[in-house]
Amino acid sequence: MGAGVMQKSGGGRRRRHRRGGAKPMSEINVTPFVDVMLVLLIIFMVAAPLMTVGVPVELPKTAANALPGEQEEPLAVTITAQGVVMIQKTEVPRGELINRLRAIAAERQGDRVFLRADGAVAYEEVVQVMGALNRAGFSNIGLVTDTGGPALNGTSDGAEN
Repeated sequence: MGAGVMQKSGGGRRRRHRRGGAKPMSEINVTPFVDVMLVLLIIFMVAAPLMTVGVPVELPKTAANALPGEQEEPLAVTITAQGVVMIQKTEVPRGELINRLRAIAAERQGDRVFLRADGAVAYEEVVQVMGALNRAGFSNIGLVTDTGGPALNGTSDGAEN
């Protein structure tokens, strides 16, 4: 993007301090910039279809329904530090837990459950609630934790030293 020289048009007057009356051009020449952008556009237009990964196959047609997406919110079961079990935000006595979970499982399409347990809760209590979830028909159980805790190597951020 160079600067050119413009010739002074017309006139027989000459200034003594400049030869030829030429002054520097102050506009930027954008033609090379436009040329480069058009070349890049063509390269991306040609390369974009080649970036798709997959083998072209003719898939058979079936009467099966499509797999459901995440249409419903996963069920959350919480065990507080005092040992209270809660489904979503409702407290549930341990004796009624399996019956309530079976009723919920009958109404839901998915079997995904998030199990949240306070760190002070004994492992045995967590496993008992997991067994109740499994017995009620929930086999997709995810344990919810916080990030940034201690790592196995003794550091608090999980980074290897």
